[in-house]
Amino acid sequence: MTTSAELLTDHFGRVRELVHDVVDGLSPDDLARRPDSAGAPGNPIGWLVWHLLRVQDDHVAEAFGTAQVWTDDGWADRFALDLPDTDTGFGHTADEVAAVRTSAELLAGYGDAVHDRTVSLVKDVSDDDLSRILPATWGDGVSLGVRLVSVVGDDLQHAGQAAYLRGLLGL
Repeated sequence: MTTSAELLTDHFGRVRELVHDVVDGLSPDDLARRPDSAGAPGNPIGWLVWHLLRVQDDHVAEAFGTAQVWTDDGWADRFALDLPDTDTGFGHTADEVAAVRTSAELLAGYGDAVHDRTVSLVKDVSDDDLSRILPATWGDGVSLGVRLVSVVGDDLQHAGQAAYLRGLLGL
């Protein structure tokens, strides 16, 4: 029988694979290319991938009471974005989205670091652990299990958007 920890590890592994698949071989210009939707620029592949990784890093670290790899392992310095180190992309303006310019190598490397940290934290969780109620940062009564499933769902949605965009743009 598969444990909850094994299911979570598998799902976060799928996110990692999708990140690699979607950024592989893309240039910084490809990653920054924005679709035009009714005159409003959409989010580019690079921003979508950066955002999903930042959310995973931020939310998983908070849920387990650990530091984020973004700041703890120096990824914020490597990316050198003109954004606060605490930024995850929520509520970004068009200009803030455009400020996220990076390379496929940095995104894949950060993705691997986030994945490694996430798996190190979820690999041994028990069903009892998943029932633990988290501090009310994101709402009252949110359990660790609900938070982790929410992160996986959000990550998979953004990875799917990025993969769709890659195809749409012919990259």
